[in-house]
Amino acid sequence: MNDARPVTIIMIEDDEGHARLIEKNIRRAGVANEIMAFTNGTDALAHLLGPDGTGLVNKGRQLLVLLDLNLPDMTGIDILEKVKGNEHTKRSPVVVLTTTDDQREIQRCYDLGANVYITKPVDYDGFANAIRQLGLFFSVMQIPEAE
Repeated sequence: MNDARPVTIIMIEDDEGHARLIEKNIRRAGVANEIMAFTNGTDALAHLLGPDGTGLVNKGRQLLVLLDLNLPDMTGIDILEKVKGNEHTKRSPVVVLTTTDDQREIQRCYDLGANVYITKPVDYDGFANAIRQLGLFFSVMQIPEAE
């Protein structure tokens, strides 16, 4: 059963400026999917795993998670572990967005199942470019066109 529901983008980013930048670039890349923004891990996980924490709420839903590693209440690594450790959300691609380029941290993210790792440069063009590549990533995922 492959019901082609459009992918919802879950953006977990506590910096409002970055969040707007990400959204703008996703739109620029021609991605019209719904973006749900969360500014902390607690709310994001409540949405991703549901009130009971089982993840059943998102069973069969197409989600793509954009995850900032530095959040006010927990680390993105904690969220990544929970999302990838849950049977209903583990297939959702997770794109890690962060300001660190610490190789160990990057490796840890990949080990935990992150799909793409983007270092947030202050350089606008670099970031826009990374998000455009994400646009390509979306097309590879064969996301059905939203009606």
